[in-house]
Amino acid sequence: MPAFSEAYIAQRLVEAQGSHLETSNLWDYITDTPRPAAVLIPLFRVNSDDDENQDWQVLLTRRTDSVAEHQGQVAYPGGRADPTDTTPEMTALREAREEIGLDPVKVRILGRMDCMRTITNYLVTPIVGVIPWPFPIQLEDTEVSRVFTIPLNWLADPKNHEIRYHTIPQPFAKILHRESHPVIYFQPYQDELLWGVSAEITLHFIDILYHKKLAGD
Repeated sequence: MPAFSEAYIAQRLVEAQGSHLETSNLWDYITDTPRPAAVLIPLFRVNSDDDENQDWQVLLTRRTDSVAEHQGQVAYPGGRADPTDTTPEMTALREAREEIGLDPVKVRILGRMDCMRTITNYLVTPIVGVIPWPFPIQLEDTEVSRVFTIPLNWLADPKNHEIRYHTIPQPFAKILHRESHPVIYFQPYQDELLWGVSAEITLHFIDILYHKKLAGD
């Protein structure tokens, strides 16, 4: 697998702006304005003092069963924008501090990805940042039950993710003229299952990173 510098990741995020297209026409029939939100994709490196040969790790959380939405699911730190948030970066960093105790001053922001709309009608902006590791994790235990990490190389391996099909409930199935829609699932890692919009964000991030690297292989 190719190695990526911080500069390369930042460059690819800029180059990939506007590359993510919504494939569902479901949103043509939903008139409610989506609620702005943001998540942080926290990256850190381990295993080597050589910058080009370190392995990137991705930090994820598991939501508790008591949150209002997406109970028990694997997710990135993040959430709905507050009125005082002037940028998606502010939202992502504020939520990461609240959920896992991550000091926003110590996060190096590399860039942002295109927004993605969720089935719960959020418009989510993924923010990519490099975090210190280790750091003193402090869980907001009403929202987050666990923090864990997955190697980026593992996530990028095509053997570790697949498409499954979920049944579309009525009346949307009739509107869309189909009965199912594709959902991304990763293989279980440390007994955690990454799927849905967080998996879609992850796969889009991987596509951004490996675009030029793989094109020359």
